[in-house]
Amino acid sequence: MAGELNGKKVAVLATDGYEQVELTEPVRALRDAGASVTIVSLKPGTIQGFRHDEKGDSVAVDQTLEEAKAEGFDALVLPGGVMNPDTLRMTEKAVAFTRHFVTSGKPIAAICHGPWTLIEADGVRGRRITSWPSLKTDLRNAGAIWEDSAVVTDQGLVTSRNPGDIPAFCRKMIEEFREGRHDRRGANDQQGSTQAVG
Repeated sequence: MAGELNGKKVAVLATDGYEQVELTEPVRALRDAGASVTIVSLKPGTIQGFRHDEKGDSVAVDQTLEEAKAEGFDALVLPGGVMNPDTLRMTEKAVAFTRHFVTSGKPIAAICHGPWTLIEADGVRGRRITSWPSLKTDLRNAGAIWEDSAVVTDQGLVTSRNPGDIPAFCRKMIEEFREGRHDRRGANDQQGSTQAVG
């Protein structure tokens, strides 16, 4: 619905190698809902998108990690692609930026390989989560409760598996971002803290 995220500031953390539609479609949905969206990356200029294993379009970087202040954002999006999160999880500034959203309870939406960065930020322990299937063992080893669903929501953490899940991912992302900050509760909390859609 237009305007439901008016006043919300959302950071999209990505670098070269992001899966194109996993960045462009959530950004479009967020802007359509009234959010202010900032592309945050490791370097200024542009970052290269991919369509699976072929080069796609590039997008302009709005702020570098040197410039961006995590405290100034209400929510975080972590697109997938293989190279993108693999680089981010090896970059301490990117992990620290992500960790702010984890520890503050601000909502996070991560798709495909995006949760790799959340592992490094200690953002998956005890949380229900989904991802690209190859991350299942990594996530379970980091303490996550992994499931194969189109979208999984756990106290402000929204995850999906692949580009085919984007419509469901965007709907839940907007819902959770509208709700705002969530208190961290365990995955075994019985007060309706989780929701999965298969």
